[in-house]
Amino acid sequence: MGFMKEFKEFAMRGNVVDMAVGIIIGGAFGKIVSSFVADVIMPPIGLLVGGIDFTNLAITLKPAVDKAAAVTLNYGKFIQTVVDFTIIAFAIFLAIKAMNALKKKEEAAPAAPAPPPKQEVLLGEIRDLLKDRR
Repeated sequence: MGFMKEFKEFAMRGNVVDMAVGIIIGGAFGKIVSSFVADVIMPPIGLLVGGIDFTNLAITLKPAVDKAAAVTLNYGKFIQTVVDFTIIAFAIFLAIKAMNALKKKEEAAPAAPAPPPKQEVLLGEIRDLLKDRR
């Protein structure tokens, strides 16, 4: 029973749950970026370079024979994946840069000093009254 309890404590620790949420959101974000690159970015780039569809770019290493499929080197899909990676890396860079900027603002703002205890305030008032009597 100790092993299960230890595992439960590990799995429910805040960092593990945060990491799991990040992985799930990252997977969804990756799909969005892949769609953005494939459906929005690459068609205009293909038009600019002469109407090329990057996903179909390939070098045939061995042509199809009877029922055997052709062996191809799909460098167009690789180019698209590199663009996907670049966009994801840039988005993560911007997110981390924003988080670091917020952290710096929090660190830069000095905390207001704590008010002095009541006793010190009263002693200060007494001192001031005694000074005024003289």
